[in-house]
Amino acid sequence: MTPCTAAAILLIMVTSKSYPLQNIPLFADLSDRESKFLLDRALTKHYALGQLIFAEGEVCNGLYVIESGQVKIFKSSPNGREQTLTIERAGASIAELPVFDDGNYPASAAALTAATLLYIRKKDLQALCLEHPEVALKVLKVVGSRLRRLVEIIDELSFASVRHRLTALLLRLVKSEGGKTNGAVTITLPSTNQELAAQIGTIRELVSRNLSRLQAMGIIQLEGRTMTIPDLNALEAEVLDSE
Repeated sequence: MTPCTAAAILLIMVTSKSYPLQNIPLFADLSDRESKFLLDRALTKHYALGQLIFAEGEVCNGLYVIESGQVKIFKSSPNGREQTLTIERAGASIAELPVFDDGNYPASAAALTAATLLYIRKKDLQALCLEHPEVALKVLKVVGSRLRRLVEIIDELSFASVRHRLTALLLRLVKSEGGKTNGAVTITLPSTNQELAAQIGTIRELVSRNLSRLQAMGIIQLEGRTMTIPDLNALEAEVLDSE
């Protein structure tokens, strides 16, 4: 195996000793001893842009925590079309459900950017939860939040127009990631319109067309992948008008 081939598969896998696990909401209440219990058993995995972390249907043997970068969770159809379920960032955990129901991964995960993840084995997490049930309750809260988002996705795909799905997504991005500059709100869009399309269950051409329309209306301003919203109220009104 050549060095380039090896790097494309998996860059590094080493034991992690120093990552502040208490910064992760799931493990925020752990003592130093409990955090060390997990960290001493965790593996740090580095993934390149676009690299698959796990595939739908594979056996799940552990949970991942994102240390840096972005990870998309998605479903694929037999013809190769993708539906992005969520994009997770640093501090988030993924694959909680199959750790506890002993099922396979219900969706696939891939690095949307270069990413570093901590891998915690199922048996280690389950042992911690037996000793500290509050951790299991936090996992249940995370899983419940994901379920609510999946119900929203089903509603949007079933009943909402592309116009509404796109503006609602932009509004969610603004609220979760937006930074204000002179009263306006600025965010960085996903790397391509195809990725936006995958998040709202449509095709790239319709995303491009609707972004151009929003720009012509003055609701958004685009410069590369940077989007500025001069008046957040106008975007919120567009979401309501498109219902």
